[in-house]
Amino acid sequence: MKWIGLTGGIATGKSTVSAILRDFGRPVVDADVLAREVVRPGSRGLTEVARTFGEGVLTEAGELDRRALGRIIFSDSKKRAELESILHPLIQSRRADERRALERQGCELAFYDVPLLFEKNMQSEFDATVLVYAPRELQMARLREHTELLDTEIARRLDSQMPIDEKRELATYVLRNDGSVAELRRQVKELLAKI
Repeated sequence: MKWIGLTGGIATGKSTVSAILRDFGRPVVDADVLAREVVRPGSRGLTEVARTFGEGVLTEAGELDRRALGRIIFSDSKKRAELESILHPLIQSRRADERRALERQGCELAFYDVPLLFEKNMQSEFDATVLVYAPRELQMARLREHTELLDTEIARRLDSQMPIDEKRELATYVLRNDGSVAELRRQVKELLAKI
């Protein structure tokens, strides 16, 4: 099975590309979904996160308070690395399970949607990589429009990732998402023909 890494930056349109790939019948395993699964209430992951970062990262219902945790990790790279050391092994295990299941089903091509593909130097784990690209100014505008984050929070989150232009240099394929969804869909169709 061809295993393709799909990445981008915050608000570049990775989710839209994932939806288009699924529309074309291609499975997409989403790292963010796996990350949410490993911190469900009662999970080992959530227990360890609360022990490490304090009960303040939990809601009254005992779920992960992502905004509270975000304020901690996006302003302190050591804290972010500590969180990753807890969650990444759990996520990697779930990813391996998902990949094996797809291979058992006889799938010929599948994608793994992972935001930090290049930051974590994961390129060698894939047959190819695809970057969903949008200029930083557009990323900021989309985040202003769709979130309640302050500009300082937006900048901190963008700065926590490798600059999108550096990612573009590393990717096997680039999908430019600064136009219409129809244009993006056309690019995805062409990409699938190439792969």
